This record gives sequence, structure tokens and C-alpha cells, in this order.
Amino acid sequence: MLKGGFFVILKRRDVADSHALFELMVDPAVFPYVRHKASSYDEFAFLTKQTIEAEERGELISRTIVDEWGEPIGTINLFDVHDHSGFLGTWIGKPYFGKGYNQAAKDAFFSELFFQLEIQTVFMRIRKENIRSIKAATKLPYCTLANEIRPDVYQQINKDQEVYDLFQIEKDQYHLHLMRQELEQSQTFSQPYSQPFEAKEA
Repeated sequence: MLKGGFFVILKRRDVADSHALFELMVDPAVFPYVRHKASSYDEFAFLTKQTIEAEERGELISRTIVDEWGEPIGTINLFDVHDHSGFLGTWIGKPYFGKGYNQAAKDAFFSELFFQLEIQTVFMRIRKENIRSIKAATKLPYCTLANEIRPDVYQQINKDQEVYDLFQIEKDQYHLHLMRQELEQSQTFSQPYSQPFEAKEA
């Protein structure tokens, strides 16, 4: 749920969304952070077809992020799917920055990955100099710095030089987070309402 009570929707990739997504992707505030870049609409439509085919082969999982008005606003992906794990990659169009779409999309995607598609681990690689993103990742209660716990994966993403920190989200950790949220919400709603004590003069 977003600020204002709106919901974000994830849907399977569709070439029909290519025009709207391409216009958002080429913005300089977005383009550097997109894994599969395209310099023209035709190239982007071709890459979208390739993405759909790759998902059919089980190589990745990709969804279009749709806002409350049904407009495509970005994509969220699990790349390099292998052994019930993969790497998270997501981008949102600049007009939608800071409105809660990113986190809402991740919550919906994690729920689909862990509880419908049998994914056990989601990895995130973040450049070591990207302090803002690293701080955001460490604040997530279900996200763990995995440089030392998964040295095999850490070495794989830093085979030439140490550029990235590795974070991981495990299904069990995320499930526990959801259970805690539900418990906190149920406790909040179950608290009886009491009127504040008002002192009166004698």
C-alpha cells in the first residue's frame, strides 16, 4: 500500500507496455541503473521479448510495476535464477520517485517469489560507494549483509575487483518479518479505546 492508501500492481511483462516503459527508462536519472539498456524503442521491445522468453526458460523472473491508474511505471526482476535464488534488479520512472512505489513493488514481488515461485534467497549487490543504498538495505529488518556468510557469491560478483557489497533476503527471514507485522497490527487494533483523564477543579 502506498501513501494515500493506493496499491501497486505487478504484472507479467508485455511488449504492449514497451513504449511507456522506454520513455521512462531513457531519463538520465534512471538509465544508468537499468541492467538491460536499450537506445531505441525497437531495441527495448526486442529486449522485452527476450526477457519473456528467458522467463519461460526459467532463467529470470520479471514483472512490470503498474500504478493505481493502470500505468506502467517501471520493472522489478530476479536475474540469474539458479538453485532457488537470484539477484534483484528494479527501476522506477523519475516521476514516481519518493512516492512509495519502490517498496510496495518489492513487498509484492517478495511475496510472489517466496510464497508462489519457491525462491529461497534473493541477493542484492550494491556498489560500496553507494552509501545511501547500503544504509537503506541495512535498515530492512529482513535483509542481511552477506559478504562473509556467502563468500562464494561475494567472490563471484567481485571477480575482477571488490566493487560490490552483497546483501541477502531469505524466505524464512521475510516470513518472520511479515508475521511480526501482523502481530503488531493485531495488537494495535485490539487495544481498547480509553478517554483521556481530565482533571476537574473542586
